[in-house]
Amino acid sequence: MIKRRYGNRSEWKRIVKRKYAQYYLNTKEFTGVLTLLNLVQVTEPLWVNYADKSICIVDDGYSWMQHFPIGNNYSITTMFNANDEIVQWYIDICHDIGTENNIPWWDDLFLDIIILPSGEIILQDEDELEDALSNNLIDRDMYNLAWNEANRITSLLKEDKFELLKYSKIHKEQLEKQLHTVRDVNA
Repeated sequence: MIKRRYGNRSEWKRIVKRKYAQYYLNTKEFTGVLTLLNLVQVTEPLWVNYADKSICIVDDGYSWMQHFPIGNNYSITTMFNANDEIVQWYIDICHDIGTENNIPWWDDLFLDIIILPSGEIILQDEDELEDALSNNLIDRDMYNLAWNEANRITSLLKEDKFELLKYSKIHKEQLEKQLHTVRDVNA
């Protein structure tokens, strides 16, 4: 069975204090739900390693904005540091996207694409996808969907035609204008 993940990341114990907002957007560039999770205080920073790079993706004052595009098989999380600089984009390949109790979710199909501000593209968790197929957690159609979507997005990224990344800062500003809807939430 694939994992269902939620945009508010309420299960994440690393976050001591958070602010959360979400917004439905219907424009030519994007139709779907945007979420913004401000990591006000965390128990400890989270660093990830990619080959020769070590990148902090979670710390006090960081923000994660997530796009849930309707009718697509991916979700994008843009991670901002405390200085509002993008540290990475993280694309989850999904079987489906929806909402439950007004909170957006995605059914994770294991494959992920990371894009660094330098333009470097990293495909991740191919082994998890293979294991999921071998262990009958997913069927062949889901497996093929994951690879087809990852290959399609990677091709668009290499051709600089995956336009949604270009709207990250604009969409974050739009969400921040909705901050009157943000609640302080203690984890």
